[in-house]
Amino acid sequence: MSDTLRGTLEALLFVTDEPLPAPRVAKLLEIPEAEVTAALEALAAEYARDERGFQLREVAGGWRMYSHPAFHPVIEKMVLSWDTRRLSQAALEALAVIAYHQPVTRQGVNAVRGVNSEAVISSLVEKGLVREAGRDRAQGNAVIYGTTRTFLEKFGLKDLAELPPLEEFAPDAATETAIRERLNAIEGPEVEDDDESIATVD
Repeated sequence: MSDTLRGTLEALLFVTDEPLPAPRVAKLLEIPEAEVTAALEALAAEYARDERGFQLREVAGGWRMYSHPAFHPVIEKMVLSWDTRRLSQAALEALAVIAYHQPVTRQGVNAVRGVNSEAVISSLVEKGLVREAGRDRAQGNAVIYGTTRTFLEKFGLKDLAELPPLEEFAPDAATETAIRERLNAIEGPEVEDDDESIATVD
């Protein structure tokens, strides 16, 4: 990797406010996508090897800089940042149900949680973590929900295959067990989607 390409990639990564897709960079720089991907992977490996204060990670269809987890305690003392711990217990429960059982209707979320989830789902939509992903023909065209690209980005996931264990979302062990049992008991809706990727589109 040339110093020019290295510097260009680092400059682009530092100014972007969302994951930077390799194809977009390749088109911008007029070089092969494989060359861009290899350079990004090399940068990520270099930062990890040198134990820098930041990391380069592939998330939500692109590449983005993150502060190194080892330094989060001191960073939190300096700035008030977005944190999943700021989500309420109800929000975490609903988000877990949607993330692990999407696409799912509000009624499906209610069935798993055992309470009305309309307000908490609306809150998750407002936060950009959940979106309307289509309609369920079997339930009178009820809206179905799925996670967004922002969800993947905030949780540092490349795609839904990287979802962590459910206990990282569930507020406590009892809630985790209840969610697991109820998710296994219900079936997904017959979906009429909007031809967009549930997991990767805001």
